[in-house]
Amino acid sequence: MDQLIQVGDWTLDGQGVMDALGRYGLLPNLVQDLVVEQAIAAISLTPEEADQAEADFCQRQQLTAPEQRQAWATQRYVTPDALRLVAQREAKLAKFKATTLEDQVESYFLQRKRTLDKVQYSLLRTRDLGLAQELYFRIQDDGVPFEELARAYAEGQEAETGGLIGPVELSVPHPQLGQLLAISQPGQLWPPKKIGDWFIVVRLEKFIPAQLDEATRQRLINELFSRWLREQMQAVTLQGLPWAIAQPATLASPPETGNAEMEPPRPIAAADAVSASPDPVDDGDDPWAAQPPMGNA
Repeated sequence: MDQLIQVGDWTLDGQGVMDALGRYGLLPNLVQDLVVEQAIAAISLTPEEADQAEADFCQRQQLTAPEQRQAWATQRYVTPDALRLVAQREAKLAKFKATTLEDQVESYFLQRKRTLDKVQYSLLRTRDLGLAQELYFRIQDDGVPFEELARAYAEGQEAETGGLIGPVELSVPHPQLGQLLAISQPGQLWPPKKIGDWFIVVRLEKFIPAQLDEATRQRLINELFSRWLREQMQAVTLQGLPWAIAQPATLASPPETGNAEMEPPRPIAAADAVSASPDPVDDGDDPWAAQPPMGNA
């Protein structure tokens, strides 16, 4: 007899669970986890590594007391023993990443280095070209401090910081601004440049080359793993699902209704579960430093 899930007045059997996973957009996440599970199936941990994995997991999750572990399990509808399996899974995945992707990190770092380099810069924005030119000459020729003019005349939020932004990675500012900073020398002040509705005056204050330290190494390994996982997901198909579940994925649109017969269900690709790139950096600076509005602000 099929296992049943009782939620209020609803009772779900196995097919009902599958329908719900598809209806609520959770099926790609399940498939992604299964892909990872298969990938790490051959990874083994020593008893010491397993114990350490559990201890590290409990510390991160602040599960120091038995009742906290029980609450963790209850919230996830699993037994407390599942905690050890989850912790081991994390450790196996870390081991898989290290053994599979470590040899790609250095070459990938060289590809990514230009966007990983950091800059600190002073920025002043205005919609008035004449004002932008006047402020540029007051900084360039009269030696008026950039900070003073930014606080007095900048129309963006950089006025609150005296125009100073960063350090941020070169991938963070608006692309046109990033390109300008990439070819700048520290201390170089640019005449007004038009980007969208803004005229900007910008000066590079500091250039910080990226280093392949341990934090950057782990970040790049995670990026490589995300790329690997996307490729694996693109090869996955799920057979026999009703069209209502298959349709939201990467398939073509369903045929138009009318006299035409509905096509039979086709395999569903599960390629969209992993994002195409790492999350944007949120450094807490003016949003224009990340992606400014190109129309009216």
